[in-house]
Amino acid sequence: MITVAEESTDSSHGFEPSKRPISLYLNYGLIPLDKTRGPTSHEVVAWVRRMMGIEKAGHSGTLDPGVSGVLPIGLGHATKALSLLLLFPKEYVAVMRIHSSVPRAEVDRIVKEFTDEIFQKPPQRSSVKRQVRSRRIHEMEILEQQGNLFLVRVVCQSGTYIRKLIYDMGEVLAVGATMVELRRTKVGPLTEEKGLVTLHDLYDAVCRMKEGDETRIRSLVMPVENTITGVKKVVIKDAAVDAICHGAMLAVPGILSISPGITKGETVVLLSAKGELVAIAEAKMSTDEIMVTKKGIAFPVKRVVMDQGTYPKMWKKAAEHKESAESEDDDIPEGF
Repeated sequence: MITVAEESTDSSHGFEPSKRPISLYLNYGLIPLDKTRGPTSHEVVAWVRRMMGIEKAGHSGTLDPGVSGVLPIGLGHATKALSLLLLFPKEYVAVMRIHSSVPRAEVDRIVKEFTDEIFQKPPQRSSVKRQVRSRRIHEMEILEQQGNLFLVRVVCQSGTYIRKLIYDMGEVLAVGATMVELRRTKVGPLTEEKGLVTLHDLYDAVCRMKEGDETRIRSLVMPVENTITGVKKVVIKDAAVDAICHGAMLAVPGILSISPGITKGETVVLLSAKGELVAIAEAKMSTDEIMVTKKGIAFPVKRVVMDQGTYPKMWKKAAEHKESAESEDDDIPEGF
């Protein structure tokens, strides 16, 4: 991080993400759930919401009933940050069956050919408009073969339909291909290697929490801030936090430090000095421009995550800026 200004943070407001009281911890928490085959993603979210007794929960990246693997579930205010996971590639492991035997070298050639930008039309049973769109296949390899069955690992852009990818490869092979099974193994920083949470694990942790033991639930639910590795960051002053929560745009004077290499139009996250996720914003200035200017709107806010009132209001009343004030209401600043 590049320092823009020096200022200490007030310990009487806000918390470091891992040190939040349990109610706040869960309200800004994310569960890297291991979805089983059978239920829909919406059913799983409903079970989690009912199990934990919370009003709001949501998931990122729908998995079909027959698909297993990583299903990120955001709790409370963390649902507002789930869109950040769409910025990251996803990894899948699929079982592909080709309908007639072809030389292995030919299958390898097609896999290599499709490891690039591809064009897809979503299947009929999909939640998006059925129009051709481009998607990027970052990596694809055959891990194992048994007859006409192939175990394929795919790293792709969010929104890629693996079933359609396999179907299209079968068409190019001229023998046809079908996806037999699919598992999502990675969504950005959430991976099988780092550990996933089953519904049974979660239920056990909730029962322990009700008995006064928070240790287990804190080990399964992570702060939403843990998912933003890889996204450029902007640390803001305490005085700017509540203004941002009320809809203000972030101006240069409100910045403490920034990530190097921010470019115009890039999505960034605004963090408090304690590391709390305040909002998601879009860069109007680059890192280089911010370092040589002292004023101006640098980051218009796209989505506020933090709850209003977490930090105190520190902007002046409108009455102090007018010769005659017609109202005593606080004026939301345009930029801070």
